[in-house]
Amino acid sequence: MHPHFPSDSDSEQHARMPFYRHKSIHRHFGGGQVADILLWKNRNLSAGILAGATLMWFLFNVVEYNIIPLLCQIAMLAMLVIFIWSNAAQLLDRAPPSIPETIISEHAFREMALTVHYKVAYSASVLYDIACGKDLKRFLLVVGSLLVLSAIGSSCRFTSLLYIGFLCAHTLPVLYQRYKTEVDHLVAKGSEDIKKFYYKVDSNLLNKIPRGPVKTKVK
Repeated sequence: MHPHFPSDSDSEQHARMPFYRHKSIHRHFGGGQVADILLWKNRNLSAGILAGATLMWFLFNVVEYNIIPLLCQIAMLAMLVIFIWSNAAQLLDRAPPSIPETIISEHAFREMALTVHYKVAYSASVLYDIACGKDLKRFLLVVGSLLVLSAIGSSCRFTSLLYIGFLCAHTLPVLYQRYKTEVDHLVAKGSEDIKKFYYKVDSNLLNKIPRGPVKTKVK
């Protein structure tokens, strides 16, 4: 079964919208605080998160700091601050420190667990459909992407790979929002070139692979 490619009219329409944007990028990322952070709506918060991730990558990958001593030292520093604050609050007649409810909110953890479960289930379903070979083009694309990711992962550390992924997720959406016309044009042109290349491979190689007769199920 050959993969389905859109017609010329569909290609022209998709060339103008290669990512099929039926909604804005902000809504595509959920439209909440995460979308605001990824699209740099609050520049101070986004810059602070990026600086924190860069600091963590520097400590673990460059300085080769161990995570257990780091967590212990952060816990000791937090306990020291709370100890000084709670004792000074009695002398200054101030309220002692308290744990914010948002940190241990049951609703937040439940929403996070449901989101992770949905994403994992959806990804597993998509990968299963691709692995069944219903769309040969997507199957070859995923296999090629996994090979590239495997080669990249074998040549760099896991922390560096996570930092590169975070850096891309933190910068590419806002760059795309700013230069989406140029990016759409390049992606549409690249998609057409890949499609032409696949047609050549399909006609010159894949169609020549011998296949057995398809057996029909007897009801």
